[in-house]
Amino acid sequence: MSDPVKRCKWSLSDPLLTEYHDKEWGAPVHRDDLLFEFLVLEGAQAGLSWLTILRKHENYRKAFDQFDPKKVANYDEVKINELLQDQGIIRNRLKIRSSVENARRVLIVRKEFGSFNNYVWGFVNGEPLKNSWKFLRQIPANTAESDSMSKDLMKRGFKFVGSKICYSFMQAVGLVNDHETSCFRYSQI
Repeated sequence: MSDPVKRCKWSLSDPLLTEYHDKEWGAPVHRDDLLFEFLVLEGAQAGLSWLTILRKHENYRKAFDQFDPKKVANYDEVKINELLQDQGIIRNRLKIRSSVENARRVLIVRKEFGSFNNYVWGFVNGEPLKNSWKFLRQIPANTAESDSMSKDLMKRGFKFVGSKICYSFMQAVGLVNDHETSCFRYSQI
């Protein structure tokens, strides 16, 4: 018996992707720790599949102190080397270091904007952008907004924040609704 619920095509190949799609992807996020979490995860994904990252998601939460930017910002070389031995995460020195540096940058942004949330949501004027894509192939890899976010993040010293990574981040945390119009989540979000 097939599932009558219509979903974005990308979410159908694995139950973990389907669960993520149905419960998280595209839902607006306004908590600094969750925004930082997805920034780390999107950077970790560079060159890999999202499914690989989802399979390691819980391990990332444990390894990175529930993505508390204050804690991650204080990681030293000992902690970085410990993370490089953790088989539950992507053991890439540049990606791990970027997570630590990005945590430090999040704290600086918080001082300037009051919260990382205020800063991030400023790129869409505080409201999710709602697209109307019928097909997955219509969805762009980056946009003017992700270009702007990427440029500003890089200027502020963030790492692993190219425009495509930023657009994936924007989709994940609901800055943009890129669910296909036939998907049940499109109208929910």
